[in-house]
Formats: sequence, structure tokens, C-alpha cells
Amino acid sequence: ISLYFVPLNFRWVSKREVFRMPFIGPLLWMHGDIAIQRGRPSESMKKVIRDGKKWLDRGVSVSIFPEGTRSKDGEIHNFKLGAFSLAKEAGVDILPVVMTGTTDAFKKGWLVNWRHRVAIRVLEPVSAEAVAATGTKELSQQVHDRMVTALAELRQDVAAEKK
Repeated sequence: ISLYFVPLNFRWVSKREVFRMPFIGPLLWMHGDIAIQRGRPSESMKKVIRDGKKWLDRGVSVSIFPEGTRSKDGEIHNFKLGAFSLAKEAGVDILPVVMTGTTDAFKKGWLVNWRHRVAIRVLEPVSAEAVAATGTKELSQQVHDRMVTALAELRQDVAAEKK
């Protein structure tokens, strides 16, 4: 929910199960976020491309966890190619974002840890021209490497502020 404070108009891509959660699910449906079925990768990819392009054509950003899920350990793992395929097909920039502190934002039983700090860093965008000129796998790896570096720097900055 913390990303809703970022002043961008965007839609999430999320697994269908999240849309069934009390309170959060109805908000996602009303917001127009994109629900996918993770057990059906081909069908889900077509939906992400179709619905993602619809929103992008309207000037709305599409927010995708490039790993296909939130990281449970806070580290950045291998990326799937869906977000990069959508960016190439739609001819749009990619805006990488890293966050730290999200793994401790909730206490047991989904209770919010209100005193916990989440830090977010928005990286320089990858231009639509660079997206178009780079192979999907190479593009994915380049963005992955930038995000890993940025996350390490963000964690150092947060640790330095605590001292």
C-alpha cells in the first residue's frame, strides 16, 4: 500500500488470490488492477499484454513485480520476462523501483507494524528507445543488475541514517 503514496497513476499486476482478500481485494478490483492466474503462464502473459497495453495507451503506468512475486527474503531474485515484453510491445519506458523494509512491515497475523520504516528509491528510467533496441533477456538482466546495485545502496543509506 505504501506505493500508493508515489504520485503516479498506475495499475498493479497481481495474482488472482490477492483479489479475494478481504478489504484489499475489492479495492484492487475497483481500482482496475490486473488479476492473473499464476498457474496459467501463457494465458496470464496474454492478459498482461492486452490489459497492460490498454492502460498504457490511456497514459496509466503498469506496476509489475518482475520476479513474478514479492520477495519473501527482501532480496532481488531472477526476473521473469513479462514486464519487459510488455514494455517492448507497448513502446514505453521502464521505471525501476526498489524498496527495503517491506519484509518487517507486518507483524504476525497481518497486523501492521506502524512504527516500521519502508524506504523506496525510484531509479532513472530506461527509455523506450533503449527498450526497443535491447533484447528482452538482455534488457531484463540490465534492469536486474541496476536494481540489485540500487537496493544495496538504499540499504546502506538507511543504515547510515540510523546511526
